[in-house]
Amino acid sequence: MKKILVTGSLGQIGSELAMKLRQEYGSMNVIASDIRRLDNETVESGPFIELDVMDGSKLVEVAKKYGVDTIIHLAALLSASAETKPLQAWNLNMGSLINVLEAARELRLKVFVPSSIGAFGSDTPKQQTPQVTIQRPSTMYGINKVAGELLCDYYFHKYGVDTRGVRFPGLVSYVAPPGGGTTDYAVEIYFEATRKKRYTCFVSENTCLDLMYMPDALKAVVQLMEADPGKLRFRNSYNITAMSATPEDIANEIKKHIPSFEIDYKIDPVRQAIADSWPDSLDDSAARKDWGFKAEFGLEEMTEDMLEKVKKKRS
Repeated sequence: MKKILVTGSLGQIGSELAMKLRQEYGSMNVIASDIRRLDNETVESGPFIELDVMDGSKLVEVAKKYGVDTIIHLAALLSASAETKPLQAWNLNMGSLINVLEAARELRLKVFVPSSIGAFGSDTPKQQTPQVTIQRPSTMYGINKVAGELLCDYYFHKYGVDTRGVRFPGLVSYVAPPGGGTTDYAVEIYFEATRKKRYTCFVSENTCLDLMYMPDALKAVVQLMEADPGKLRFRNSYNITAMSATPEDIANEIKKHIPSFEIDYKIDPVRQAIADSWPDSLDDSAARKDWGFKAEFGLEEMTEDMLEKVKKKRS
């Protein structure tokens, strides 16, 4: 990667990934883009373009102008939001992906497209979900992710486009607010713990899901995109994970630092149903073998760092 275009760069992943890529490859070599402009570090620390990824011709124009060789495609409507706006989710998530893949085909670009644990469904094995297994999601977001994995495979085999991707678990970060995902509780709980010492969770206390601290997710993207293409057996769908935890597990870890913290539950039926259809834990042995992935943060390390960073952010 030498010149990188990041779509959706003001979202939860994009706002941090754009900054990491600028640290790795130089601030002028990472072109951040989003449908809107905000006054923040991502916009101010390097090139930024207001770009609607539904405009395929503008996407190609921007890629040509900046001599882009890689697109990191993060613009999307996330799981919980997608269930309230399924047609909009299909049009945005799939339409923008086709535009990115067509731009990559025309200009011979490398592409990263994230998939998700949302690509699995209730028929999938819940424990240590295999790399290759049944995928029949019951959500529009999940359907988009499965279709996205297959489309990226198609463009690789049909046109030779160097497409790559991972199935992210729920991501936890203190930098950008959550954006309508089912695992938003795993971010909100830390902010509410430092602010009110209380949190009302929208999924049940025993809902077990895979999670990952954002620094590990960012590292995974860079590692995969720099990996030897000849070693990638599952280009667009690598399982990656760091920990498997329930809201109660997170709360108990927080209580080690904030003993007065309390958690209660008010279940959101939509997000609970989505969470119940997802795996409890993933088998990421393929990513470990093929390109050396290994998470550094477990629940204990993530909680300690999150609480410290959130407190600093609020001060």
